[in-house]
Amino acid sequence: MRIVHVVQGLGIGGQERLVLGLALELARRGHEPAIVTLSPGGELRAEAQRFLRIHDVPRAEGADPSLVARLAHLLRAQRSEVVHTHNPAPLLHAMPAALLARVARRVHTKHGANRYRPVALWAARALVRTTHAVVAVSPQTADVARFKERVPERRLRVIPNGIPLRPFHPDARAGARVRAELGIARDAFVIGSVGRLVAAKDYPLLVRSVAHLLSERVRLVIVGDGDGRAEIERAVPRARSRYVTLTGVRHDVPALLASFDLFALSSRTEGLPLAVPEAMACAVPVVATAVGGLPSVVPASCGVLVRPGDEAELARAIGALVHDGPRARALGEAARSHALASFSIERMVDDYERVYRGD
Repeated sequence: MRIVHVVQGLGIGGQERLVLGLALELARRGHEPAIVTLSPGGELRAEAQRFLRIHDVPRAEGADPSLVARLAHLLRAQRSEVVHTHNPAPLLHAMPAALLARVARRVHTKHGANRYRPVALWAARALVRTTHAVVAVSPQTADVARFKERVPERRLRVIPNGIPLRPFHPDARAGARVRAELGIARDAFVIGSVGRLVAAKDYPLLVRSVAHLLSERVRLVIVGDGDGRAEIERAVPRARSRYVTLTGVRHDVPALLASFDLFALSSRTEGLPLAVPEAMACAVPVVATAVGGLPSVVPASCGVLVRPGDEAELARAIGALVHDGPRARALGEAARSHALASFSIERMVDDYERVYRGD
């Protein structure tokens, strides 16, 4: 099948990595996937271009009445058999284009709660009814789709995110190398997180929650970049700043995860963040807020979920594992077993193939 994924861009976020992994696995199975972006650039572009056809159809600032026509022209030129949009902007522009281009199968994936302006929400509710399927990445996200976009039940599917698990595994040598590079002792306890530095992740809350724990023996490492970096830096107490490392964008995430003793996520809202099952596959226990799809990802045997925005509860959950290494290791071992059984990319692509075929 000729399958065109339409995304906002190819930054280094979880959604973008999911789309790239999905497209690569579809290509491995003999399909002809391509990715269309509404904004050029992005950290994942170089990797994607090595294996896939990438097309830029840039979206202008504000209203861009030409975008739908340009997308429709591209879809016709590509003889697309399936159009698969990801999140609001691609839905609002590429789904009308797919209708104009008479693409046979139209699929949309909802990766999180999503925010719409009133007119855009009205349009989204109309457009989901033109799809053959709307995929939610978790049962919780499906509930949001029923309420917000009013997706008809006959069109709604739940397909949890899958990841290429092979790179993600316990790796003492890689973890030690990362710690040496970051100036962290081999026997220190590392609280780590991976994600875009944006308001929804609420990293300042995480910093405040662990600040009292930080020392040469307990370190905080946050991997990623974004507009929220300055706010995170302001949240770090000056006396503890040498125990906090903001790495920026990194392309060796499996090695970084292998250097963590605990993965912490303080998000206000989520879909199903890929970094969590990736950390679990590395045998790292998780403490996270119970938002989005996380309750379906992190059972009690693998970590601890807390209320979003509750600094004291997050601090207690993290502190308990910092001070109880055997329990943290046991949760990590269970997390790896759970990830291997539940989050493989092969399982996810099997499910998407059935949606594309209309099974």
